Amino acid sequence: MRSRSKGYLEQVKAQPKEPVSLAEAVKKVKGFKAKFDQTVDCVVHLGIDTKAADQLVRGALSLPNGIGKAKRVIAFVDEGDAEAAKAAGAIEAGVDDLVKKVEGGWSDFDVAIAHPKVMGKVGKLGRVLGPQGKMPSPKNGTVTADIKTAVQEFAAGKVEFRNDAGGNLHVVVGKQSFDEQKLVENIEAFLNHIKKIRPSTAKGTYIKRISLSATMSPGVDVIVVS
Repeated sequence: MRSRSKGYLEQVKAQPKEPVSLAEAVKKVKGFKAKFDQTVDCVVHLGIDTKAADQLVRGALSLPNGIGKAKRVIAFVDEGDAEAAKAAGAIEAGVDDLVKKVEGGWSDFDVAIAHPKVMGKVGKLGRVLGPQGKMPSPKNGTVTADIKTAVQEFAAGKVEFRNDAGGNLHVVVGKQSFDEQKLVENIEAFLNHIKKIRPSTAKGTYIKRISLSATMSPGVDVIVVS
């Protein structure tokens, strides 16, 4: 186990013992000091059966105040649409050459978008992009005929989420430098979206725990409001 800094341990001691309101949690996280503008993360523990395919929770969402970071997007499109995709913000676009490049090990991008009509060629990249969480999928809006809008939204910081084996969702909700209200608005938008897409087969308590943290800080538990 790696050792923690004195400052980190002091932050842990200063933690509230019980969950606090969202506004108070945001204020607490913004108070954690660092020498850089830390990323603020929200972790939500869901009451779902992760072994049941119909209870998996995944998708993508544009937060009202962005996340303070641009993403590198590539687009799998017919060559005739490649220039338009690049104009929308894609760092690379095309089909055959791009598939070959990714298949060869290139992965210097954050999100891959694909037009439905080229998925026959992109599908073979599943073994490469799947483990990285970058495989285009209709469920999170990365397989779409509206390439321009998708590229623009993801390049601007549209966030993707997918529950892990423990039923947790991890999502970036902004930067520590954001105004408190902007962080609150982003987190509320994310939580409201998660509630709307609750799997119909999920039983019992759906949102069990919410925690906020900054890159170098401990987590602060938030009161769960149903």
